[in-house]
Amino acid sequence: MKFDVTAIDQKWQQYWKEHKTYRTTNDTSKPKYYVLDMFPYPSGAGLHVGHPLGYIASDIYSRFKRQQGFNVLHPMGFDSFGLPAEQYAIDTGVHPSESTAVNTERYKEQMLSLGLSFDWDRAVNTSDPKYYKWTQWIISQVFEHWYDKTADKARPVSELREHLAQHGTAGLNAAQTEALELSAADWKAMGPKEQSDVLMNYRLAFRGTSYVNWCEALGTVLANDEVKDGRSERGNHPVVQKAMQQWSLRITAYAERLLAGLETVDYSDGLKAQQRNWIGKSIGALARFDIEGREEPLEVFTTRADTIFGVTFMVIAPEHELVAEITTPEQQKEIDDYLTYVGSRSEVDRQSETKVTGAFTGAYCINPLNGARVPIYIAEYVLKDYGTGAIMAVPSDDDRDKRFAEKFGIEIIDVIDKSDYPGASLKDKVGKLINSDFLNGMEVPDAIKAATAKLSEMGRGEQQVNFRIRDLIFSRQRYWGEPWPMIYDENDVPSLVPEDQLPVTLPPMDDFRAVSGVSPLERATDWNQTPTGRRETDTMPATAGSNWYYLRYMDPNNDDAFVAKDVVDYWQDVDLYVGGAEHAVSHILYSRLIHKFLFDLGKVPTREPYKKLLNQGMIGAPITSIHLGILLTEDGQRHPIWIGSSVAEGTPLEVEGLGKGHLVLDESSGTRKVPLRMVEETSVDNEASFRIYKSAIDKVADDKAQDAAYFRTVLQQGNAFVWETDREGKLFIELSFQMGKMSKSKHNVINPDDLSKRYGTDCFRMYEMFLGPIDQAKPWSVSGIDGVYRFLRRFWNLFVGNGDQLNVSDEEATKEEMKVLHTLIKKVTADIEGLSFNTCVSAFMVATNDIIKLKCNKRAVLEPMVRLIAPFAPHVADELFAALGGEGSVHHAAWPALDEKWLVEDSFTYPIAFNGKTRLTLDFPAGASKEDIEAEAKAHPDVAKHLEGKTIRKVIVVPKRMVNFVVG
Repeated sequence: MKFDVTAIDQKWQQYWKEHKTYRTTNDTSKPKYYVLDMFPYPSGAGLHVGHPLGYIASDIYSRFKRQQGFNVLHPMGFDSFGLPAEQYAIDTGVHPSESTAVNTERYKEQMLSLGLSFDWDRAVNTSDPKYYKWTQWIISQVFEHWYDKTADKARPVSELREHLAQHGTAGLNAAQTEALELSAADWKAMGPKEQSDVLMNYRLAFRGTSYVNWCEALGTVLANDEVKDGRSERGNHPVVQKAMQQWSLRITAYAERLLAGLETVDYSDGLKAQQRNWIGKSIGALARFDIEGREEPLEVFTTRADTIFGVTFMVIAPEHELVAEITTPEQQKEIDDYLTYVGSRSEVDRQSETKVTGAFTGAYCINPLNGARVPIYIAEYVLKDYGTGAIMAVPSDDDRDKRFAEKFGIEIIDVIDKSDYPGASLKDKVGKLINSDFLNGMEVPDAIKAATAKLSEMGRGEQQVNFRIRDLIFSRQRYWGEPWPMIYDENDVPSLVPEDQLPVTLPPMDDFRAVSGVSPLERATDWNQTPTGRRETDTMPATAGSNWYYLRYMDPNNDDAFVAKDVVDYWQDVDLYVGGAEHAVSHILYSRLIHKFLFDLGKVPTREPYKKLLNQGMIGAPITSIHLGILLTEDGQRHPIWIGSSVAEGTPLEVEGLGKGHLVLDESSGTRKVPLRMVEETSVDNEASFRIYKSAIDKVADDKAQDAAYFRTVLQQGNAFVWETDREGKLFIELSFQMGKMSKSKHNVINPDDLSKRYGTDCFRMYEMFLGPIDQAKPWSVSGIDGVYRFLRRFWNLFVGNGDQLNVSDEEATKEEMKVLHTLIKKVTADIEGLSFNTCVSAFMVATNDIIKLKCNKRAVLEPMVRLIAPFAPHVADELFAALGGEGSVHHAAWPALDEKWLVEDSFTYPIAFNGKTRLTLDFPAGASKEDIEAEAKAHPDVAKHLEGKTIRKVIVVPKRMVNFVVG
């Protein structure tokens, strides 16, 4: 029995594969337990050491539950649609179907090498037509439903048609894009196109105009987190706000239920707070201000109706439809210039901007409570889809409004006296109303109610609940995604592709680049023209396939349904979900939406998809970045150039091919930092230094690796390099670096394969757990991995004697040995249940040291320890279990039972002190009385020696603490 970790790993990985050790059946005779990992996007970079942190944690818990007798579902798959795969394909010429297939196999091999107990027979892949058939089916069902606010659930569009035909919109309490008033006769008089447009106003999947982050160079809509400073994170291309026809999901209909559901699940407080903030429920008033010269009023939502007498200007979103209608000729140029500026800004940039910007439309509206004439401005900090796209500005009670008023010279009227509340800020809803007519003297909460009631009485407003969340844009003008299963007739009326014709598969295309906002599928004319009309050429976003994948794992090979009813009734939902906190909103919230929709249809038995969610902490590593600056040459030309991180603005430079000049910085953000991986770490004056050498750049031209492709696209953004020379005469550029999350997008990942090969998989697994609490961030370091390796070797040696032979005795274990074992059982069981895996590893180390001190090699102690360590070190555990004569795999063996009798103490060791100074210790029965302890202590010869010639003044006995003789 040699401790050959490589041989042991290979042996048992092959055994598990051949015997399908981790195969899960729908065995309803056992209690179920579903452990799920957030599945990865299979990039060419492969797994890094941050990925296994969560995978190993979930694997430990899955193995633990399996040994406890549960039927454990622990699957894995791949989230393989989306922009990264497509952009890589465009950069390299490798079709995304080919690259994802190769990358998927690589990920699977890495996961197998980590000893993860996934049931690979249940694997799913979101870009597999057999999978996305059901993604399309689910979205089809969303399209065919509307939200009945009275019933508080989704209902079929067929029922909506019946209602419109019988009653029009009377009595219709539906989630909608805009309020409509139709009679039954109006509905019946409409043609197919008009009726389709009306239904689109209510459908849960609907098509309409939305303002999006549009990147022309990438040819796609980008999410807010993919845009920075008006440019794309990927490639640094310009991004503008653009109105486009997009498919969306009406997530706003489910806002209240999504909020309420957070009270029923075991998520971290931080994650719940993120979701609550994203949903953004607020109770306030809808107020209507008449616009001079127009019949229709300007509607604003406010949570502070009490401050209405302090309104001195209005602000509407630059995209608001009123802008074009109310802008006066005198203000047209100023408005047009401002709209051009706003068009280059992402929503995140606009919301976080501290600089005050805006423009006056020339129009005015009238305050409904005091008749004041109020100017109307546009400003980037107001977004069209938040509330009504307009705000009433009260500069005396809002910091941002105050800065705006000061810049544009607008009156500021104090309306809240907070002198009775020292230290209160503008955000605090406290104080008495002043300068506010009938509200004067009221406290803020009372004034809010009174102002709202007055608006309602006048017919100029009413109380309203508002949500910050907006409907989810769900289409992309890209190739690599699920096609929308829609066909348009000659009148542009969309209808679903019949269910028996799903999936609508992607056509093979060699050139799938998006151009000028037109989907590449537009060019697949043989595909998009059908006998019944033209296909929808937009595809779904990457989140489409990940919104429901946890359900498909339950029944992955079902050709007749996305999951069979009896199967989902058994597995119910996910008991433990493990993944990164970065998906708190985009994935978790959207999958909760789809689950609630399926619940409304009676397709799933639970209201929430995930009972408990564990967010593993990030593993940090240096993020190295190259800097892009601007060379302003003597002839006035600006050239983007790559420079060292220490080159300052104004530095004189001469670059071959470009000429002489000096460095100027980008006006908005200085030099632009771009993460790089292909760097070399050196030591300069004993300090870490990250550099990119010219030799690395020269050789990358022919490199086929995915990193190299990214590297080449980055380097194309600059015209030249400003080289420095090291001590050996080699040319380099000094990079900046900072510690940050290990991420493929930051190009700072570390591959786990080398560590597993060197130390063995079990050592790597236990070391990742030993780094610290699973939910806390931690920097990557290998400084302690040798210690974990030595521990595993010591554990192995408990079983092995001279000559690498098994050396285990069948003698009966002593009470002390059984105490060590059952102390370990109690500790590890409790800590696994509490997801405290690092303390489990510590407990194994302590117990192993105790067993070594006791020189114990007894089967009664060691065999249960093998079963205990099996979730953490599955390869070594199976090897030792087999050597001990165990049948099958240790991972099907029962979890050791705790027997508390071994933890009951028969005696207690008391320190014996004289005038407070401890001189010796004595053992007394655990249940001895104070009187018995005092008597036995006095009679003990060692105590008598210390009492010779002294008078006992007092004896203090503290049970299970100490005995103290006060003598004189």
